[in-house]
Amino acid sequence: MGVRCAGTAEFGGLLAPPNPRRSAMLATIGKQLLPNLNIKESSDWMGYRPSLPDHLPAIGPLPGHPNIIAAFGHGHTGLTAAPMTGRLVSSLITNTPIDVDRVPYRPERFSQP
Repeated sequence: MGVRCAGTAEFGGLLAPPNPRRSAMLATIGKQLLPNLNIKESSDWMGYRPSLPDHLPAIGPLPGHPNIIAAFGHGHTGLTAAPMTGRLVSSLITNTPIDVDRVPYRPERFSQP
């Protein structure tokens, strides 16, 4: 068990290797905050966050599959956007009006005409 120190973002591309300075910085700050933190027994990891070219999530029925509701592509705002995404998805499933313009989030906005 342990403590996870995380929270940086690097826009280096899919082929860029992890930047070890980022994890070293987090370890240093973690040790300052928690002086008894054992940073000698640690592991580094990284993961890609899904984001779309216009930086907006895709929320809505998938083209050609109206019973499948997409809700992805939030990038680094997934946790903070979750409540509103839940409201949008719920309104779509229940066919309930909502006071949010759904048009900017339609998954088909990237489809070629």
